Amino acid sequence: MRIVRDYQYAMADDRGASVAIGNFDGVHLGHQHVMDIAGKSDAPLGILTFEPHPREFFAPDAPPFRLMNAEARAHRLEKLGVDLLYELAFNRALAGLEAEDFAREVLADGLGVAHVVVGADFCFGKGRKGNTKSLQEFGARFGFGVTIAEIMEGPLGAVSSTNIRNALSEGRPRDAAAMLGHWHRIDGPVLHGEKRGRQLGYPTANMSLAGLHVPKLGVYAVLVDVLDGSHQGSYRGVASLGVRPMFGGEEPNLETYLFDFTGDLYGADLSVALIDFLRPEAKFDGIDALVTQMDADSAEARAILAAL
Repeated sequence: MRIVRDYQYAMADDRGASVAIGNFDGVHLGHQHVMDIAGKSDAPLGILTFEPHPREFFAPDAPPFRLMNAEARAHRLEKLGVDLLYELAFNRALAGLEAEDFAREVLADGLGVAHVVVGADFCFGKGRKGNTKSLQEFGARFGFGVTIAEIMEGPLGAVSSTNIRNALSEGRPRDAAAMLGHWHRIDGPVLHGEKRGRQLGYPTANMSLAGLHVPKLGVYAVLVDVLDGSHQGSYRGVASLGVRPMFGGEEPNLETYLFDFTGDLYGADLSVALIDFLRPEAKFDGIDALVTQMDADSAEARAILAAL
């Protein structure tokens, strides 16, 4: 998969794709439906998205909301067979383009798209004044085809990043997975922590949640992929997502204990999938009570994961 970050400097091999357009946060089943339509063409399959997310650009001080960072999104899209990822820098110049200018300068002249596929609620251009009807009109004028995909509905309602965030906030990772089409994962490097877990007999891999939507705080059964390094592979485990109330933490992070694992993971990139919410965070009377609960959490997580 090639990644193109500037439409003004697209090469000949970057042009002529059938392109699905959107933010693709989570790359959920609705996104995949749009991609499937775009992929029916004989042209290369392209994804047009933006970095940072436009919502981050317009409201930089708002609470984090993203389901995945740019690297995790690119990795997921590559797995799904995308040939070209147009990850355009969302800046003041791009945000200021009128809808017609976006269609002409970015889609037609810049990227030379053969066809675009968007969801029925798609808006674009300055002030979000462009919509699916105007996109079809611009496509006819500038020489690219346009297909409008209906919003996907599932047993839990509309398949959307908002509904997935709601499910995660309520401690329902399986409902989130039903809309995503895959487990919700938190990706990133293993960071040095305070190493309390090692002293308790539960050494953990600590990861930051910076910039990401924070699911319900508590303990989860998890699947873990170590993506690089000497311990690369797939593991099972139990993770605490929260602020460590026993030790006065403030910023939430993810601390994952890998079952039957021995080794050093510092600096390695991990992908941690949330499978089931076991219990909320709690403050215990002492270390012995905490360790007893951790033993019970591990046993419960092992049973859940064995049934997958």
